[in-house]
Amino acid sequence: MNSQKEALLQLIQPTDRGLKTTKELNKAIFAAIARLEAQNPTPAPTATPDVLDGNWELLFTTSQELLGFGRLPLAKLGKIYQCIRCKDSSIYNIAELYSLPLLEGLVSVSAKFSVTSAQRVEVKFQRSIIGLQRWLNYKGGVQGVDEFISFLESDRKPRAIDITINREQTGWIEVTYLDSDLRIGRGNQGNVFILRKARILQI
Repeated sequence: MNSQKEALLQLIQPTDRGLKTTKELNKAIFAAIARLEAQNPTPAPTATPDVLDGNWELLFTTSQELLGFGRLPLAKLGKIYQCIRCKDSSIYNIAELYSLPLLEGLVSVSAKFSVTSAQRVEVKFQRSIIGLQRWLNYKGGVQGVDEFISFLESDRKPRAIDITINREQTGWIEVTYLDSDLRIGRGNQGNVFILRKARILQI
């Protein structure tokens, strides 16, 4: 493994996606990110859909909007996925929430994207769903995420709060590092995202 990549992964490992960190640790993380970005093996991520496509699990972020889920009373933040479907120009953000038994929750936001440069896509948010995992028949894991996205793409109505985002709510994501299993992105609000490609385990 790339030594700079390994160093970054070691730094973010104890942070619980960014929920447990300090100014000093963040400074070290940002420096490690910059060093890895300087070695980006994919200078035009938007032109390499075979690498960009797939389900990505969030390892670290500075987004207080996402981390806020982990600070809800009586709730624990589970896995967060960002799933990219280049063929359909779609992005699905999926966050798992855990609480009392049978009350495990799920929050998802669907969006469409358009390529604006070799590294950047503009994102237009379209739909948000909030509900219980059992009512959405959500099983988790890579296969469960794929099944949930197939459900979202169907005409079936979910047993959940289903909100159409009509207003012009847009943003952009710039991919500053991309290899076969790690992606670093920066958003229009100044947030940083580090994600790992989620794969089905081979037995």
